[in-house]
Amino acid sequence: MTPPERAEFKQYISLAVRWGDADMLGHINNVKFFTYSEQARMQYFDALSAEDPRFFKDYGLIVASTACDFLAQLHYPAQLDIGMRIERIGRTSMQARVGMFMGERAIAVASCAIVWFDYQQQKALPIPEHVRAWIRGREHVAPIE
Repeated sequence: MTPPERAEFKQYISLAVRWGDADMLGHINNVKFFTYSEQARMQYFDALSAEDPRFFKDYGLIVASTACDFLAQLHYPAQLDIGMRIERIGRTSMQARVGMFMGERAIAVASCAIVWFDYQQQKALPIPEHVRAWIRGREHVAPIE
């Protein structure tokens, strides 16, 4: 993955790294970056779930795959700014990109394939047009469609 730039993200969350996130070597354990990415992803979609009472009950999102490139070590204490955006929207899935920064320095970049999913029928669904429009309205960089 190419290193992220702060300007590519419109939505950020701020996250204080916890003492318990560090491993025995004193740096933040790699697995924690997946949790940070998840938190940014969920916060991104919180507003959409607030608009639709069926979201995350009958249908919504599931993660199909995720990956993370670690660009620099991170130690406690630290404050991260985590940017989240949708890079690509397909028929039933989308690709998310998450940049994790300490100040201007990129610490990690994650990607995630997200599927629009029917929880009752246990199958992928086409992403609704209103969801596509909602995502387009949240981005600095238009997703590839």
